[in-house]
Amino acid sequence: MYDVIIIGAGPAGLSAGLYAGRDKLSTLIIEKAKDGGQIVITAEIENYPGSILEESGPTLINRMSAQATKFGVEKVIDTVVDMELEGKIKIIRCKKETYEAKTVIIAAGASPVLIGCPGEKELTGKGVSYCATCDAAFFEDFEVYVVGGGDSAVEEAIYLTKFARKVTLIHRRNELRAAKSIQEKAFRNPKVNFMWDTVVRELRGDGILESMVVENVKTGERLEIVADENDGTFGVFVFIGFKPASDIFQGKIDMQDGYIITDDNMNTNIKGVFAAGDIRVKSLRQVITAAADGAIAAVQAGRYIEDNDYSFTNLLVGGGLENDTM
Repeated sequence: MYDVIIIGAGPAGLSAGLYAGRDKLSTLIIEKAKDGGQIVITAEIENYPGSILEESGPTLINRMSAQATKFGVEKVIDTVVDMELEGKIKIIRCKKETYEAKTVIIAAGASPVLIGCPGEKELTGKGVSYCATCDAAFFEDFEVYVVGGGDSAVEEAIYLTKFARKVTLIHRRNELRAAKSIQEKAFRNPKVNFMWDTVVRELRGDGILESMVVENVKTGERLEIVADENDGTFGVFVFIGFKPASDIFQGKIDMQDGYIITDDNMNTNIKGVFAAGDIRVKSLRQVITAAADGAIAAVQAGRYIEDNDYSFTNLLVGGGLENDTM
């Protein structure tokens, strides 16, 4: 039995592992693929305090992972299929094994909804982005395009005007879905332009985004937008939705629009279960806030264990070991 099981090895999960390991808590991180989550596809990171020059997602995650391992954190590659979170002993069932712990930190993350067009995957981090706060500075004085029409898309388009010389919002309908107050700000901004009834069909480029094919959904007409020859590239920021990796937790924990609800100490509605990072309800999803969440969750997990009696006798009498063979 572990003191802490952490689900997910992104910045939140690795930060939680680091803090739990340093606190001498036996800790297991369960990750279904590879460490890092979304950040490993980021070519450059400039807004994480203390990051090295030419920092990238992989370099930052490699150091985070090594730190967690240094303090005795175990890691397994496995996929969670079910769990029992109520009670003093938490049971996490995966495809390969079943694991038990006194506390659980859910740091499974979230991911942006993709356009789904050719070239998107290959050019992500090379002109295609899903985070204006992360990447806006790389497009200072360039042209950028924002795909979407909701609150996030319009707000990010306005934000990008601080950096780009021109921002064009591409929306598949002839009117925005964003709140009227946000729309009005965008319409008043001279840098914001609109491409109505339009979808992105293809992104092209040899190692960097160089052109984009768009289609008018009413006429079927296609147009290739080519980067300014003096720039060589442009930016495409996609804001058509975000999906937390929370399907497996549905019905087991309180959520809001698929995101796990926590208090400021990362407590969920279930005692001994915490959530950290992009999977929880929060106002800013960045590496730095994920790392902070993970640290808080680990500290609170340690305090929860200290405040509860996990002696063998107490667990036996309370039924906490009922699933064990003796």
